[in-house]
Amino acid sequence: MVHVNVRRIREAKGVTKTHMANMLGISLQGYSHIEQGNVRLDVERLRVIAVILSVDVAIFFDEKLTESVISEMMRAKPA
Repeated sequence: MVHVNVRRIREAKGVTKTHMANMLGISLQGYSHIEQGNVRLDVERLRVIAVILSVDVAIFFDEKLTESVISEMMRAKPA
C-alpha cells in the first residue's frame, strides 16, 4: 500500500513526521492520517512527498522497489 511505503521510506531516511508535516504545510495529525491511510493521497501531494524524501514517486507503488531503496539506504549508511 502506498501509505505504508511512504512511512517505511520516511523512517529509513530518518525523517520525522513533524518535518514531513511542516514541508507539506499541514498539521502533524494531518500527516499522521496520510501514513495511516485514513486519507487519500492525491498525485500532487504524493509527488511532493517523493521530492521531500528524494525518491521517485513510482517507488511508493511497488513493494519490491520500496524494499530495494530501503536496502540500498542501509548499505550506504556509514558504519
